[in-house]
Amino acid sequence: MAKEHKQNQIEVLENKNASEAKIEAGLSEHAELVDEVNTSIDINLNQAQLEAISDEENNVIIENPEKPEIEIAIEKKYELPKGFVYLDDIVPYAQYDIRYFSDNNFVGNQIEGYKAPLAIGTLEMAEALVKVSEELYAQGFNLLIYDTYRPAKAVSYFKEWSKTDDTTMKEQYYPNESKSELFNKGYLSSRSGHSRGSTVDLTLVYNDTGELVDMGSEYDLLDEKSSFKTKNVTNEQAKMRELLRDTMVKYGFKEYSKEWWHYVLKNEPYPNTYFDFDVQ
Repeated sequence: MAKEHKQNQIEVLENKNASEAKIEAGLSEHAELVDEVNTSIDINLNQAQLEAISDEENNVIIENPEKPEIEIAIEKKYELPKGFVYLDDIVPYAQYDIRYFSDNNFVGNQIEGYKAPLAIGTLEMAEALVKVSEELYAQGFNLLIYDTYRPAKAVSYFKEWSKTDDTTMKEQYYPNESKSELFNKGYLSSRSGHSRGSTVDLTLVYNDTGELVDMGSEYDLLDEKSSFKTKNVTNEQAKMRELLRDTMVKYGFKEYSKEWWHYVLKNEPYPNTYFDFDVQ
């Protein structure tokens, strides 16, 4: 299965290269380009977000009344800085749940700078994730990616939020912490490595069922329970955290002790640059 998985990745890259060649040749048929670069993504959105996407991007929205998910066609801008890529072009078997595009996050609404539910990162990080994906796929797992590149404006948005009285999402995301202490305790940062483009938040899902692997705490739970040192998880939950960590470290990432889902590429190409382009 790993061999077939790798072959599929090669085919995706070949298709992407062919599409880029046509773009560079100056094709003016917008509809044709959209057909080649569009990606369909299953996400949960509220009605306001759907209307905004439909109005701004003129996308086609298809609803399936038998499924809670809504499938929308997202037109990628392909206006990324040199060295950046869309991860689903490089790591096609990964799954995506971009929380900061939705209202399911610790703030409780869509975050500034996230104009589409897309994962963007440096080519170096994406290539390292391909190796991670291949190894874990052979063991029965797929990657589920929550966040990658994060605009600097989104980090500023978090800082402004921290000064407000809004605690709408406290019970779900920081039940045991004071909102005013989230930055002081290292759960949030005034300058995020995500803005350098080589940081990723992710977890595992089972290949056969697509169900989340139990890691002992939810993604973005700002709590001691999310740290690698916690004793408040079972042996099996700790084992799964270690599987993800060991595989990520093997292929050049380093973990963050407070968050089992957070990894930074050790040899990141832009270690001192904090980008601020929109996710779109």
